[in-house]
Amino acid sequence: MNIIEIRNLSKVYDAKTIPVFALNGIDLTFSQGEFTSIVGPSGSGKTTLLNLMGGLDTPTSGEIVIDNIDITRLKSRQLIDFRMRNIGFVFQSFNLIPVLTAKENVEFIMQLQGVGKEKRDLRTQELLKSVGLGEKINTRPNKLSGGQQQRVAVARALASKPKFILADEPTANLDSKSAENLLEIMEKLNREENITFIFSTHDSRVVAKARRVITLEDGKISGDTKKGTYGYEQVGSQV
Repeated sequence: MNIIEIRNLSKVYDAKTIPVFALNGIDLTFSQGEFTSIVGPSGSGKTTLLNLMGGLDTPTSGEIVIDNIDITRLKSRQLIDFRMRNIGFVFQSFNLIPVLTAKENVEFIMQLQGVGKEKRDLRTQELLKSVGLGEKINTRPNKLSGGQQQRVAVARALASKPKFILADEPTANLDSKSAENLLEIMEKLNREENITFIFSTHDSRVVAKARRVITLEDGKISGDTKKGTYGYEQVGSQV
């Protein structure tokens, strides 16, 4: 079942002078339970694509349909609410609130959703335990390592029970061991709980674990392969 359908998506900067296509006519679909890496050189459009899929930016043209809702047609307030309830984010720079504990960072979005304290407490404890931080529940970010902070960020992304997780270079600021631990946790969540992860990455370790790899070049799809029994197999057609 497709949870995301992207149709003829373009993002153009300086359209009135010399147009620069960050994305140029992208067509993609994503299914429930995917573990997908979006790769390509700097400037190829990876982060732009994730930002558009997450409703953090608006396209110049095209459609992004999530669970039968075209988010490009939503008004600002509707989009904020949709994003809060349907999409989880993991950023390169962690983006934790420094004055809040790990528990408070994870449960923050649930407070915005109006989830009761008892349910918040239970889910927060479950999530932090699932990422190996059950004993760090009352610790603030400055007392956590980079890898631990990013695991808190993963728990926070899962808190709202989103339809999918968008992770923009999640291992970029981590040492090798922390990156491997984080990837193992996300892979386990994907495998055991069917949580959909879509990565933008330069990290070969992320790509190696992905079951689908989409390659962007100059704002267009130049490759789309899925891992099969005999290696990677092409998906659809490429420009």
